[in-house]
Amino acid sequence: MMCINIVSVAPMRAQAAHRSEMVSQLLFGEQCDILNSEGDFYQVRSRYDGYEGWVQATQLVPLEAGMFDESMVCTAPLDAHVWVNDRPLRLSPGSECYFPASGRGKVNREALALPGYNILYHHPLPLMPLEPTTPNSEAILTCAMQYLGTPYLWGGKSIWGIDCSGFVQMVFKQNGMFVPRDAWQQAEGGDAIGFLQEAKPGDLAFFDNDEGRITHVGIMLNDHQILHASGVVRIDPIDNEGIIHAESGRRTHHLRLLKRYF
Repeated sequence: MMCINIVSVAPMRAQAAHRSEMVSQLLFGEQCDILNSEGDFYQVRSRYDGYEGWVQATQLVPLEAGMFDESMVCTAPLDAHVWVNDRPLRLSPGSECYFPASGRGKVNREALALPGYNILYHHPLPLMPLEPTTPNSEAILTCAMQYLGTPYLWGGKSIWGIDCSGFVQMVFKQNGMFVPRDAWQQAEGGDAIGFLQEAKPGDLAFFDNDEGRITHVGIMLNDHQILHASGVVRIDPIDNEGIIHAESGRRTHHLRLLKRYF
């Protein structure tokens, strides 16, 4: 069964329990497939990145194939919302909005009906097509800067809390380019960059731990500064060895490799 998330942010947990670790999130409008059920939870697989986890069943609504003929992704964090059953619902960047299939809503594109729910899109709602495009450095950094100050949250993907790889994934999603969910997966894509001095804005830098595992990722602002989620989404200096905390001067992450996705 296919479902759609009907809340601003739905936690995806490692087990079917609220106390279980949050491994990722579904933002409003993101689709998933039901794999299993246990108590009040569904085990789901995200249709966007294939990530699996357990989501509270009441946060999902069944979805029929062919209900929509156009999908858009929300691109702005401030005052973006929809009305769900006459209640306002805040949207995080990366949320997905859908418009009715042909013959239902071509004139009035603001309304969409789901089983038990009526959605009204607030205008002007900042949207772009959810389809593959080739971004540019300026667009990537403009989007990334909107997250400055967002607190770090393990498994987070939203403007209210985000982890390092979720930050990268959401910035690229809003610019029409898919990257996987985890930092180690992201490190497997793109084209390798030999030297830090060759990095351009929007390139990705990856960092490893003492065991050599990729554990962190950030977006290059230029060849000596990086945007990344560490405590909060912040800008720090970077050199050939890694990241230096701007305030404390302490080295926090060891540079492993650089990749270019566009």
